[in-house]
Amino acid sequence: MTLSLVVVTLAIFATPMLLSRFKISVLPTSVAEVIVGIILGQSCLHLVKMNTVLDYLSTLGVIFLMFLSGMEIDFSLFKKNSKNQMTPLELKQANAQPKASPLKTAVVAYILSCVTAVVLAVLFKVSGLFSNFMLATILFATVSLGVVISLLKENELLSKPFGQTLLLFAVLGEVVPLLTLTVYSSIYSGKGETLWLISLIFIAAALFLRHFHKFFSFYDQINKATTQLDMRLAFFIIITLVVIAESVGAENILGAFVAGIVVKLLQPEKETQRKLDSIGYGIFIPYFFILTGVKLNIPALLASPKTLILIPLFFIAFTVAKLPAYFGFKTRFTKQNSRAASMLATTTITLVLATLTVAQQLHAITSQQSGAFILAGILTCIFGPMMFNKMYKPEPEDEKSTQVRIIGANFITIPAAQQLSNDGYDVNVYTDNQTDYKTYRNSRVKVNLVKTLDADELIKQEIFDTDILVLAYNSEINYHLALSAKKYGVREVLTYIETRDPNNTMEKELEEAGIDIVNNFSMDVNVLRTAIESPSMLQVLSHGGNARIYEVTVTNARYAGLEIQELPFIKDITISRIFRNRRSIPPHGSTRIQLNDHLIFSGERDVVQKIRKSLGRLNEE
Repeated sequence: MTLSLVVVTLAIFATPMLLSRFKISVLPTSVAEVIVGIILGQSCLHLVKMNTVLDYLSTLGVIFLMFLSGMEIDFSLFKKNSKNQMTPLELKQANAQPKASPLKTAVVAYILSCVTAVVLAVLFKVSGLFSNFMLATILFATVSLGVVISLLKENELLSKPFGQTLLLFAVLGEVVPLLTLTVYSSIYSGKGETLWLISLIFIAAALFLRHFHKFFSFYDQINKATTQLDMRLAFFIIITLVVIAESVGAENILGAFVAGIVVKLLQPEKETQRKLDSIGYGIFIPYFFILTGVKLNIPALLASPKTLILIPLFFIAFTVAKLPAYFGFKTRFTKQNSRAASMLATTTITLVLATLTVAQQLHAITSQQSGAFILAGILTCIFGPMMFNKMYKPEPEDEKSTQVRIIGANFITIPAAQQLSNDGYDVNVYTDNQTDYKTYRNSRVKVNLVKTLDADELIKQEIFDTDILVLAYNSEINYHLALSAKKYGVREVLTYIETRDPNNTMEKELEEAGIDIVNNFSMDVNVLRTAIESPSMLQVLSHGGNARIYEVTVTNARYAGLEIQELPFIKDITISRIFRNRRSIPPHGSTRIQLNDHLIFSGERDVVQKIRKSLGRLNEE
C-alpha cells in the first residue's frame, strides 16, 4: 500500500461531498473526478504517482463501468408487443401514438450522427490534424451512456417516450462504437485473421443465459447473508467473459459490456442491481475516473501548439457530430426538446476514455492527441447537460392528468368527483337518468347524459378510454359493465356491489378479473371501527378540510433504499402504513422504502399531489 492509494481513496470519498457542499449540479460526478485527478496528479500537485496497485484498480474501474453500462440497457424498449396480445384499449392507444416510435426515432437520429462523424473524420484526415480516420470516427460517434442515464434519472424522464428515445440513442452511441473498436483493434494489432474468435464471447454469453436463466427465481430460497450468491454469480460472469475477450484478442471492455447484458437478461432483483451499482460506483469506477485525470499532463499538453489547436477542434467535432440528430428527434418531439436532446447527446466521456486507453496500448495515438480528446470530452460533459437543463421543457404527452370516468350520478359520486377534480384528476360523470342529469349538471363537475348503458355503446363513445373507471349504478349493471371494461383493457375498475357474500359467484368472478369491489356495509363497518379506534383519524376523513389520506405505489427508483426520515418531504406528510408484498409494515424513521411499496399517508392537499407524482413516477434504475 502507498500514500498515493490513500490520497486517491480520500479523493473518491470527498469529491461528491464537495459537489454537494458547493451545490455544483451542472457537473457530472464522473467529470468532477477526472478534474480532481488532474489536480492531484502530474498536472498540478503531484500528490499521486501511478503504480501497479493503482493500475489494477483503474483497470477494474473501467471493466465495472462497462459492465454496468451493459446492465443499463432496457431490452423491453426493443420489443414490439404483438397486436394479438393487446387488449382493444391498448391497441387503440398504440395506434394513437406517433408513428415514429422511440426506437425508430433513436435509430434515425444516430445514423445521422454517424454519417456526420465519418465526414468530420475525413476532414481531420485531409487537413492533417488527425490522420487516424477509423479511430476519429469511433470517437466522434460515441455517447456517454452513464452521463445521459444519470441526467435522465435526475429529471425523472426514463419512463417517458422522450427519455426512452434518448436512452436508446445513448445505447447505440455506446454499443456501435464499442463493437467497431473491437474490430478496429483486432485489425490494427495484426490479429484480423482471428477476428472470428470474438464470437466465442457471445457463445459463452449464450451458455450463461441458458444455464442460469432460472437462477434468480430460486435465489431467495438458497441465499444467505454470508454467501451473497447474486454477487458471486455476477463476478463469475464478468471475470469469465473478460478473460475470454482478452484470450481471443478482443478488448476486456467488450467482455465486461457483454457480461452486463447477460446479467441484465437474467432479470435479477432490484436489490441485486442496487448492490452492483453500489460496488461499481462506490468502489471501483471512481478509481478509473480519478486516475485518468492523474495520468494527464496538462502543462505538457498545453506546451504543444498543435494540442492547443486540437482541444477546441475536437470539442467542436464532438458537438457538431451530434447536431444532425436533431432532425431525427424532430420526427417525434417538439423543436425545442429536439434541440435539447441533440445537446445532451454531445456528452461523450465514458467510452472515449476506454477507447483512448485501448488506442494508446496499440500505439495508435500520441499522448498529446489522447489528452486533447479527453479534455474536449470533459468540456462536452459540462456543456451538454448545462444546455439540456436550460432548454428542455416537458412534452405535452407527459403532462396529461389521470383520467377518471364515473358511471352513475348521485349524492356520493358527485361530491367525490368535485374533490378529485381539485386534486389534479380529469373527472367525467355519466348517467342515463334525465332526472339525475338535470339535478347535477350545474355542479362543478362534468356530468354527461348518455342514451344507454350498453357496454358496446359506451366503448363506441370512448367512455371506457380511461385510466380509472368507477361504476356506481345497481349491482347487476355494474357487474356486466365491470367485466366488459376489464376485457376492453381499462387498467383500474372500481365497482359498487350492494352486498358482500363470499359465496356469491358474481363477486368471485369480479375479484378473479382483478376488479375492486366496494359496498355500503363494508364502508360503514370500517368507518365505525375507525371512529372507535382513531377518533382523530375520523375527523380527517370526514371534516379534514385540506388534509386527506392518500395512497401511492412507489415506482420512482430515486427513493428506493431511503429511510423514511431521509425523504425530502417527510415534514409535509405522515406515513401511517406501508404495504409490501401484501403485508402490512408499521413505519418507523429507519424503515427503508422499497420499489412497489404502497404508502398510506396523510397531508395537506396542496403539497401531497406533487409528492404523489414524484413517488409514483416510473424512474427505474
